[in-house]
Amino acid sequence: MHGEYKVPGGKLVVIDVEVFDGRLVAPRLAGDFFAEPDDVVERINEALTGLPADAMSTEIGKAIDAVIRPDDVLFGFAPADVAIALRRALGKAVGWEDLTFEVMHGPVIAPEENIALDEVLPGEMAAGRRGPMLRFWEWNAPLLVMGSFQSYDNEINPEGVARHNITVSRRITGGGAMFMEPGNCITYSLYVPQGLVDGLDFAQSYEFLDHWVMEALEQIGVHARYVPLNDISSDKGKIGGAAQKRFASGVLLHHVTMSYDIDATKMLDVMRIGQEKLRDKGTRSAAKRVDPMRSQTGMTREAIIAVFMQHFREKYNCIDSQVRPEEIEAARQLAGEKFTADWWVHRIP
Repeated sequence: MHGEYKVPGGKLVVIDVEVFDGRLVAPRLAGDFFAEPDDVVERINEALTGLPADAMSTEIGKAIDAVIRPDDVLFGFAPADVAIALRRALGKAVGWEDLTFEVMHGPVIAPEENIALDEVLPGEMAAGRRGPMLRFWEWNAPLLVMGSFQSYDNEINPEGVARHNITVSRRITGGGAMFMEPGNCITYSLYVPQGLVDGLDFAQSYEFLDHWVMEALEQIGVHARYVPLNDISSDKGKIGGAAQKRFASGVLLHHVTMSYDIDATKMLDVMRIGQEKLRDKGTRSAAKRVDPMRSQTGMTREAIIAVFMQHFREKYNCIDSQVRPEEIEAARQLAGEKFTADWWVHRIP
């Protein structure tokens, strides 16, 4: 069995291994990494020999850690990266190259229906009616969407919401509130098997799943970086943030919203943004917390999305697709029953 893992910002880790009677036999670690002294690779191979073929990543990592000496040098990889490559070799984890993504843009629907699709589409994938997907949102009305665990009273200004006729909803992922008007944000959702992030902790999985978009941002002249846990920032300020939901079905939802051209005055009128949060971000004004991508690129929102989609298609196996009518109808029904219902929106007063 053969497995590979390219460490983000690091080196390629390769494992070849056999399995006999449920145990690992003759593991062979290779790659373009650096390791000193030479025998550290042999010690890692010996540590893997005899491990159960169904060992979890943490167990594999601990076995390797046990043979690493204080003066050993591993450059470009770590024990956890070997565990990921091994789990891939054993078919317990998958890589990007193992997947074919359905890529879709739109359609233009109510914003709360987009939120509902992030529950509908993972269900379709779990049922085998969909493969992994990348979906760019389009919406036809303004929305203020809270993170799953935020307090309504702490985040929402009811007077401002009423004044601007803004719908308020709550998504199924954590993170912070986002003010979304048509054309002012770029939002996409990735639906992938959890095996794609096998062996990665939550912080690593965020950056891993957005590595492609960081490359695409570089193409349009935005020098972005990831700020743990889930913020994407540039040298001119915050661009956006990511959030995740891991379903019991084995599907992982990862979605990102990037600011394109936000009306900061209106945003401040409908949201309560605490001073504690501003201090944590190192800013004095909420209006400065997000730096619209239009000012950094001079490009239209549509042109930026086109670059993102093209880069993803060039990097991974993709087919063009679209949201199906029955999925939109299911999302519409779910939006009414849940995502705009008081019991959900005010779940945390």
